[in-house]
Amino acid sequence: MGKHSTRKQLILTKDLRKIRLNRFQTYILYFFIFAFMGWLMETLYALFTLGHFVKRGFLYGPLCPIYGYGALMLILFLDKYKHKNLQLFIHAAIIFSAFEYLVSFGLDALFSMHWWDYTGEFMNLNGRISIFYSFAWGIIAILFINHAYPFLKKKLNWILSKIPYMMQTTIIKLFSSIFIIDTIASCIRYLN
Repeated sequence: MGKHSTRKQLILTKDLRKIRLNRFQTYILYFFIFAFMGWLMETLYALFTLGHFVKRGFLYGPLCPIYGYGALMLILFLDKYKHKNLQLFIHAAIIFSAFEYLVSFGLDALFSMHWWDYTGEFMNLNGRISIFYSFAWGIIAILFINHAYPFLKKKLNWILSKIPYMMQTTIIKLFSSIFIIDTIASCIRYLN
């Protein structure tokens, strides 16, 4: 009985290693990865242009959710235009300009603060979006969909294959909890 029980546990352990995150859980991981990368990019850009560290983003922690949501929008809605660069560019420029405008408007309406202002930029709309950044979103979408996302997806799948499923779900729950707490605390800070 002991030998049979040990063998059954070994098979069960192997089966648990084969369990993969569902699509929703994987999207949550992508959100956190790209929100962190966006924060890192913004921080490095500010460091390079201003010469010192500047806290970037809405949250206390090292995440810029707009980049996480943007990456998810690209993955969910524009991945079908992979290697169709003109279509991808046009759709991304329009969608992300509208998204950037709505987020800017929403943050301004809720907190009476501007996290970015393109007033001095050529062809801007209420300082919330500009033609330069609309163009940039199109280029970024091409680079993201054709290169960055496939590379990251492959690497993430490899990393996840080395981490037990229970640990993966625990990490997702932990990050999600911290994100929710940070969002609430940040909202309270900006509402006061």
